[in-house]
Amino acid sequence: MAKSENIVWHDSKVTKENRQELNNHKSAVIWFTGLSGSGKSTISVELEKELYNQGVRTYRLDGDNIRHGLNKNLGFSPEDRKENIRRIGEVSKLMVEAGLFTLSAFISPYREDRDEVRELMEDGEFIEVFVDASVETCESRDPKGLYKKARAGEIKGFTGIDAPYEAPESPEVTVDTDKQSLEESVQTIVKYLNEKGYLE
Repeated sequence: MAKSENIVWHDSKVTKENRQELNNHKSAVIWFTGLSGSGKSTISVELEKELYNQGVRTYRLDGDNIRHGLNKNLGFSPEDRKENIRRIGEVSKLMVEAGLFTLSAFISPYREDRDEVRELMEDGEFIEVFVDASVETCESRDPKGLYKKARAGEIKGFTGIDAPYEAPESPEVTVDTDKQSLEESVQTIVKYLNEKGYLE
């Protein structure tokens, strides 16, 4: 892929801090990571609704949705997964600059890739939410029938079956959807945001 040359960054007269002041809240990316079927998308949808009801400006980026457009040319090889997350990280950074809470829900199985997205952000702007659930639980839910296909050999390189998932070592928030309800999971995240002063 050819790299762009002769490019210059153009600053705006309206800063991220200006946008945050207008919004009356900070901005950050809330990065949901976990196995397929763990509840990432479901929680992100409900969290966005809860934040919206509180007057917080948000935008949600979901794995499948992004692959319909921005990343439709990518597959699921380790290289393509890495590029998928890199692009989402850059988009998330732009959203944070725009003063929004960006809710990014991606399996993002590799710790290194998630850490690279964290490095794009300023301190405190990357909130990693580990949506923890056992493979057995995720497989019992199997909302898209993917585990069944993976077990039948119809999908190769499926995370949690024949491809690795590297759980976060020190996420900002962990929700355990084996034990916590959807509402409890959402409130765990909202509590963190309040305690850390993001919603002031």
